[in-house]
Amino acid sequence: MWPAVRKRHDFVTLAIALAAIGLFMATASMVLPALLRHGFGGADGPDAILTNALILNIALILLGWNRYKALNGELEHQKRAEREARQLADKDDLTGSLNRRSFAAMLEGLLSGEKNPDRAIAAIAIDLDNFKQVNDLNGHAAGDKVLCEAAERIAKLLPDGAQLARLGGDEFICAVPYLTHSPDRIDHLVTRMIETVARPVVHQANAIDITVSIGIAGSNQLDGQSIETPAQDLMHKADIAMYHAKKQGKNRFYWFEAPMENELRFRNELEAGIRRGIENDEFVPYYEQQIDLDTGEIVGFEMLARWESPEMGLVNPDIFIPIAEEIGVIADLSERLISKAFEDAKQWDPEITLSVNISPVQMRDPWFAQKILKMLVEHRFPAHRLDIEVTETCLHENIGMVRSMITSLRNQGVKVSLDDFGTGYSSLSQLRSLPFDRLKIDRSFITELSNENQSDKLVDAIVSMSDGLKLPITAEGIENEKVLEALSRWGSMKGQGYHYGRPEPADDVLKRLEMAGKLALTNEDNVVSLANTSDEDDTAKRAG
Repeated sequence: MWPAVRKRHDFVTLAIALAAIGLFMATASMVLPALLRHGFGGADGPDAILTNALILNIALILLGWNRYKALNGELEHQKRAEREARQLADKDDLTGSLNRRSFAAMLEGLLSGEKNPDRAIAAIAIDLDNFKQVNDLNGHAAGDKVLCEAAERIAKLLPDGAQLARLGGDEFICAVPYLTHSPDRIDHLVTRMIETVARPVVHQANAIDITVSIGIAGSNQLDGQSIETPAQDLMHKADIAMYHAKKQGKNRFYWFEAPMENELRFRNELEAGIRRGIENDEFVPYYEQQIDLDTGEIVGFEMLARWESPEMGLVNPDIFIPIAEEIGVIADLSERLISKAFEDAKQWDPEITLSVNISPVQMRDPWFAQKILKMLVEHRFPAHRLDIEVTETCLHENIGMVRSMITSLRNQGVKVSLDDFGTGYSSLSQLRSLPFDRLKIDRSFITELSNENQSDKLVDAIVSMSDGLKLPITAEGIENEKVLEALSRWGSMKGQGYHYGRPEPADDVLKRLEMAGKLALTNEDNVVSLANTSDEDDTAKRAG
């Protein structure tokens, strides 16, 4: 509306100036000759009224022309500002690439205009791996530098007719036309993207290494059944393929396939179920026996998480623990389970220990040790009965923080074990510098002892090293008598595995300990007898 009003004002101003010029010409034709004759000593000077009219016409011409130029300048400035505003609305302000809205509109136009069955549009979803760590370790300025550099490298590789957009955060997307009978050209392009983006980005003399995961979907994969627009559907499929690439180990690419969508849908259902399960108290501790191999007696239990899902039944931790870590609920889940385990273990013989696995994600929390100690006080559980188990992967992330946490826990009497030893490439210097109380040999070495291979040599090396470090050993994965016999050659140690029984819920543990005379309470008035429980109930409650 405003430009139209301005144009009318321009027209009026120009009309006034033109009218003034016309009057000037008419008036000047009478005034100027008389003025010249008067100047040469001729007749009287020009009429005063006509002279004043001429001067007024000149003023009107000058004022009108200046105003016309000013209005035109304002209009041009406004047009330029509008163009810049439209450009800013269509571009990502950091990288200069298209943004999500403008890319979707552009892709919609490409898809609607492409009618040739031999040609298609590939949507290429690109996500920087572990970008949050780049920001956390190097600062947001470094993160911005990485994003700009990645966008520039990708853009230089794109062929004519392709477009690049930043969808937000560390996620980019490209639209690339290609021939349907030559999808390998897209494969070649994304392979070059992975290689090119992987070159270190230098920021303030620091070299930052990055990788990307890429998902690809072709417009010939659209079936027209989605409730979304074709552009949104294509972008969604590319995003699913990119997520699949991340799940397969990152730093790679995949084309979209229909099963990926079902897998992602199941993953989303699992995420929602885990969040509901935490709120509804569906996660419970199960316990695996730890045996003194010399005496055959129970000396401890390792707490293992189980999910008693109303929809899926009993779910093993291999399924839900990695997801709980990714969505950021592992700490809440773990603390709830540890609280239950403390209350369960208070009913056991005071000599029986409780071992608890800790996620590497929890070890990144600088307040982790204080949280554990606070829980011990709240539940009045003796610190010396608790054994915290950490994996070797924790040692490679922040060795200083891990050392501080272990020291804080041990100063209060808590034992700390290095779990799954032999799989994480710990160095001897790390083992000497960290005050561990025990090594747990990974089950992958122990279960193979019944076969004639290299496992016995590896176990022999680990035992010799532990003797040198004066660290006792727990052997995981004792599955049968043959493995147990093989372990006897290395002397005293603790062991656990299915040879002694599968992980059990708290009630079954109490039955087992009651029969062994290893309950904390012996007063018959305070202990509910568990011996009369039917075999059928035993079978129903026992963990698989």
